[in-house]
Amino acid sequence: MEPLKIGISARLLYPDPRRFFLPTKSVQYLEQSVANWVMSGEVLAFMVPALSLASPHLPAKIAKKDYVDALDGLVLQGGADIAPETYGESPLNPEWSGDRVRDAYEIRLFREFVRQGKPVLGICRGCQLINVAFGGTLYQDIQTQVGGALQHRCDKRYEDNFHAMRLSEGGWLAGLYPREAVSRINTIHHQAVKALGRELVIEAVSEPDGVVEALRWTGPSYVAGVQWHPEFMDPADAELLDGKPLLNSFLDACRRRKSTGRPSPVLENA
Repeated sequence: MEPLKIGISARLLYPDPRRFFLPTKSVQYLEQSVANWVMSGEVLAFMVPALSLASPHLPAKIAKKDYVDALDGLVLQGGADIAPETYGESPLNPEWSGDRVRDAYEIRLFREFVRQGKPVLGICRGCQLINVAFGGTLYQDIQTQVGGALQHRCDKRYEDNFHAMRLSEGGWLAGLYPREAVSRINTIHHQAVKALGRELVIEAVSEPDGVVEALRWTGPSYVAGVQWHPEFMDPADAELLDGKPLLNSFLDACRRRKSTGRPSPVLENA
């Protein structure tokens, strides 16, 4: 069987005269670790560009649907904050204004994958994007909006900032990690799920502050999100949660959708 084709949403940079490379241009890029993590499942990875930024050479006939038709699954990678306006709020701080262009691009892409019943896995921002796409909201800043919160982002330690996480008893993630009721993960985010979106359930929370760390959709196709970055964690470090069961669950769902032509929910791919 030919390898699966997995799309990964693009990170976006905008014109910046202070930037040495392409200072007048928009840049779309794929972070290396997430590409390698996805490809470690022996699949092909493809960055899905934001067509809205292709001007003045925008294709006349190619659309997001054509990409979704050609791909077997989608990974929403991490990156910039989601704009508060995307979930009906105003920024509490100008630094938390987020990226409305990327929000719109990823939500359109996400909805087409869901419409076709093809699996989606969200990482960090991607987890938050899933929640917002289903009508949920976010804490714009954990430290100022969640009392007693852990330090979920440390710019000095970055991916080497860790905390404990508790899996929801009897949940999908608990099934993937039966010996890991409490595990250790990295944390690189200052925003988090506030109001849960429609038909979503919480699969894990940070300990002891209870910030949402994973969720899944209860609808007919595979949609799941994790707040940590499995692609940044060393699989040889036995103290950290192994990302392989999570990746395998997602890729198994992609294979099932490809072979049967039918969507299947997250729990069928545990």
